[in-house]
Amino acid sequence: MPAVGGIPTGPGKEYPGNLTPYVLVTCVVAAMGGLIFGYDIGISGGVTSMDPFLRKFFPKVYRSKHDDTSTNQYCQYNSETLTMFTSSLYLAALLSSLVASTVTRKLGRKPSMLLGGLLFFAGALLNGFAQAVWMLIVGRILLGFGIGFANQSVPLYLSETAPYKYRGALNIGFQLSITVGILVANVLNYFFAKIDGGWGWRLSLGGAIVPAIILTAGSLILPDTPNSLIERGKMEDAREKLKRIRGLENVDEEFNDLVMASELSKQVEHPWRNLLQRKYRPHVAVATLIPFFQQFTGINVIMFYAPVLFNTIGFGDDASLMSSVITGLVNVVATLVSIYGVDKWGRRFLFLEGGAQMLICQIIVAACIGAKFGIDGQPGELPKWYAIVVVLFICIYVAAFAWSWGPLGWLVPSEVFPLEIRSAAQSINVSVNMVFTFVVAQAFLNMLCHMKFGLFLFFAFFVVVMTIYIYYFLPETKNIPIEEMNQVWRSHWFWAKFMTEEFSNGNVEMHKGGQALKNV
Repeated sequence: MPAVGGIPTGPGKEYPGNLTPYVLVTCVVAAMGGLIFGYDIGISGGVTSMDPFLRKFFPKVYRSKHDDTSTNQYCQYNSETLTMFTSSLYLAALLSSLVASTVTRKLGRKPSMLLGGLLFFAGALLNGFAQAVWMLIVGRILLGFGIGFANQSVPLYLSETAPYKYRGALNIGFQLSITVGILVANVLNYFFAKIDGGWGWRLSLGGAIVPAIILTAGSLILPDTPNSLIERGKMEDAREKLKRIRGLENVDEEFNDLVMASELSKQVEHPWRNLLQRKYRPHVAVATLIPFFQQFTGINVIMFYAPVLFNTIGFGDDASLMSSVITGLVNVVATLVSIYGVDKWGRRFLFLEGGAQMLICQIIVAACIGAKFGIDGQPGELPKWYAIVVVLFICIYVAAFAWSWGPLGWLVPSEVFPLEIRSAAQSINVSVNMVFTFVVAQAFLNMLCHMKFGLFLFFAFFVVVMTIYIYYFLPETKNIPIEEMNQVWRSHWFWAKFMTEEFSNGNVEMHKGGQALKNV
């Protein structure tokens, strides 16, 4: 039996290919799709801590924050309407990701990215000019539709375009652009909050048109992936595109394998129904558990509500916004660590190290907040050293997430699905992510009010569970060509028993010389 969760290190198929300037630029432009997601995560938490915004749209929260000095600090932001403003986006993203699966499969990855950019643009305009809460909510729903399409198509695009030896680093470009979006949003919030007249929040919300324009323009100039072209019957275009992105004239072996995989996928008339088959259980497990666990690390609690959270634990408005800028900067730098190490150290190492580091930090932060705030939420005067300790350990926690569950939560699911279920499975991945992003975002302020510092221990429990799952049940996927990924599952100590059926109506074998797939 191989090592727990691992695969044997025997020889596998290796497709030739170079990291050409063309493919590098292509992947960087495509990864910009993450900007819209990141910008929204960063901007929403900052805006909901701005007094002029609260006074106009959420006066009850504003009064609770300023007028009622007896209010428990844990509960001052507890408003269902306020959380609906944040979380409505993710419910919309869930619904649109189901439609995006069909668009991505039948029309290609590019149209899905284009539609995502246009919808996000419309939502940003509506939010920037909002005069009532309903305009905010409708704008957020449009933003969510855009994110659903982008999160469906961009990770697939990157995984299919990148040479397999560099797939991890290039795919993490998507997560890097999310973290850059968060950082930019935090910096803008800090400065826009200082604008006289109290209309800076409009610039924060309306500024989302910039990442929307970047994604829309990028989708118009990017080439489609060879996989997508083959899937739609454009064989010669696919061959030429594969030659260009690999920087080679002879791509016959990889091209033939892609064609064969596409032919097999066309035999699958109902990819959604096929996901229920026994042989796809490893893939369904990845598509559901990894995004579920990603949200229950608690990271979105920090990123959505960083200014609100820091304000709650005693920082002033300016200090809370600046603290969220600091965590955003840590997020970006730590993601660069993941880009460097993911194809060197492997996915499992980063998952396991990140989980252990997050667990330690959550326990320490819970202890710090519990010791000072207790259960009544009345901390009194907070010393400077206390604030520094809390921010320090939150930053260490953010760093752990940013080089592990952050990027790998998108990378690993996008690279393990066979072509015949890839769009459907990625749609499930995005949908599960958005469902639990919505649940956490909608419930967080209420949970903070009732669970108090124990909220951090709640998420720490899930970090323990997810780390155990990774150790025992997730195989290593680095340096495995995307169309050869099934060898990972066939070699795994637990999942191998589900892989007895082969991937066609008859039996199909993966060969290492000549053809990769063969009907027998």
